[in-house]
Amino acid sequence: MDSVGVLVWLSIVVTILSKSHADRNVYPSAGVLFVHVLEREYFKGEFPPYPKPGDASNDPITFNTNLMGYPDRPGWLRYIQRTPHSDGVLYGSPTSELVGKPTVIEITAYNRRTFETARHNLIINIMSTEDFPLPYQAEFFIKNMNVEEMLASEVLGDFLGAVKNVWQPERLNAINITSALDRGGRVPLPINDLKEGVYVMVGADVPFSSCLREVETPQNQLRCSQEMEPVISCDKKFRAQFHIDWCKISLVDITKVVPVHREKAEPGTGILPDMGEYKPPSETLESRDYFADFLITLAVPSAVALVLLLILGYSMCCRREGVEKRNMQTPDIQLVHHSSIQKSTKELRSMSKNREISWPLSTLPVFHHVSGEVVPPIHRDNYETTSMPLMQTQTNLQSQMQIPRQQPSGDNYCMSTFRRLEVNGIPEERKVAEALNL
Repeated sequence: MDSVGVLVWLSIVVTILSKSHADRNVYPSAGVLFVHVLEREYFKGEFPPYPKPGDASNDPITFNTNLMGYPDRPGWLRYIQRTPHSDGVLYGSPTSELVGKPTVIEITAYNRRTFETARHNLIINIMSTEDFPLPYQAEFFIKNMNVEEMLASEVLGDFLGAVKNVWQPERLNAINITSALDRGGRVPLPINDLKEGVYVMVGADVPFSSCLREVETPQNQLRCSQEMEPVISCDKKFRAQFHIDWCKISLVDITKVVPVHREKAEPGTGILPDMGEYKPPSETLESRDYFADFLITLAVPSAVALVLLLILGYSMCCRREGVEKRNMQTPDIQLVHHSSIQKSTKELRSMSKNREISWPLSTLPVFHHVSGEVVPPIHRDNYETTSMPLMQTQTNLQSQMQIPRQQPSGDNYCMSTFRRLEVNGIPEERKVAEALNL
């Protein structure tokens, strides 16, 4: 077996072994933030290798996550992946109702280069915690962070450390992280490295510190209503890394929240009682007569429209007086007056047609007899032809010259007009000489 066959056989064996990975089991706690990173490097081994060994694999990989047997994830679990070249992140806060109930999440990885897929299951075993839930919960809005940046363990640890310094609790947990886009926020413009913002909820077992209570003072509430930044003494402990919008902070004391008890709805019409039996309708249904509906819907409007049409036809056709009756009821002097106006109108129209004459030839473009190019007209389009004489006088001709002409009886001469001609740029004076020799 040659080396190429060995490589193909080894790649098939590696692919089969990689696809037989055991399911991953995680054990988050109820009421505590759960974060699970879908690493691209973990799934690269489950795709066929590159044809050339040693090439660095940087395939675009995307993930699809869903609850087994359902098209989407549970309501408490979210997923984010910015680009196909970044890792995906599953995060959320499991509830106490899911304690002891394994949640199986199907994770499907798609290789966008080879269109190969790989799948494995993530089994989430939710564990119960003591003192659940934590009685004092505070939600911060961080303006200079995206959700995937805040989910990083080192960044989240730095934030919890800053909160612990200003709160001083014995127990402090991150309860939930939510993107501002999931709360109705707008997508920021891609300028100045703007961030979408993140809501981070933390819980503690001690009451809120005086620094956090400063937000509830009347002075700061007034500044928030005027869209001004409130004055918080402990803001400097966050400002170095986290820009917190103190006007959007929420402080909740669960011990003072009155639980809402929903009354059970009494069974009534359409609600089956407990242990009731379903009784389907009978198979023999009574036929319904639609003749009355037909009369109301079509017949009645059609009859009304027909009656209106008959009335309109009678009024327009049978009640016409005619031209003869109108002329009989009109005085003769008025008829003569209208007749004269009509004749005058026709005469003016016939006279106006005779005013339309053709344009003179001097206003139309012609062809040059030598070059063949189109020569513009002598007169422009806006030339007023009504003032143009029928025959041009000597003053209108620039290339004309006057010569004397001898009279048959006497020595007096009269001026005769000839056009100046040129041949190859030299003026032709033959006609002038002939006239002078007469």
